[in-house]
Amino acid sequence: MKRMILALVAIMTMTAAMAQGDNQQGRRERRQFDRTEMIKNRTDDAVKKYGLNEEQAAKLLELNTKYADTMGPGRGMGGRRGGGQGGMRPRPNFGGGDGQGAQQGQRPEMTEEMKAQMEKMRKEREEATKKYEAELQTIMTEDQFKAYKADQKQRQREGGRRMGGRRN
Repeated sequence: MKRMILALVAIMTMTAAMAQGDNQQGRRERRQFDRTEMIKNRTDDAVKKYGLNEEQAAKLLELNTKYADTMGPGRGMGGRRGGGQGGMRPRPNFGGGDGQGAQQGQRPEMTEEMKAQMEKMRKEREEATKKYEAELQTIMTEDQFKAYKADQKQRQREGGRRMGGRRN
């Protein structure tokens, strides 16, 4: 009788462990994304949204591919923020769990070096955006580009709320 109970417990434990392993594997697969597919989807969304023809679509795909790394995930056409890794991310505990330093959810003080690096990255991103939009303007008609710019302004207004920013 004891052997039968032990065998059942062992089988149930193994089954649970295998099910959990399959679930974790599934999550890992969802998080991975194909860069080329992301660029193509972003381009396809813009083609539909702004009514681009085939020639414009081909040029836009080339442009989006060119600027994909420079502007980062979620930038440029399509307006998706966060790239292919959607969902909420856990807030880091900068305090290290030992009661010292910042409390959970608070950011540590930024050093001058960190501020300078952030400013440099912001300027590079702005410069890339200007170049991207200049090239985009040569691809789109005047009306299409106006619609794109209006969408960009709307995204900027909504940006803090959509990205989880808090308004006090």
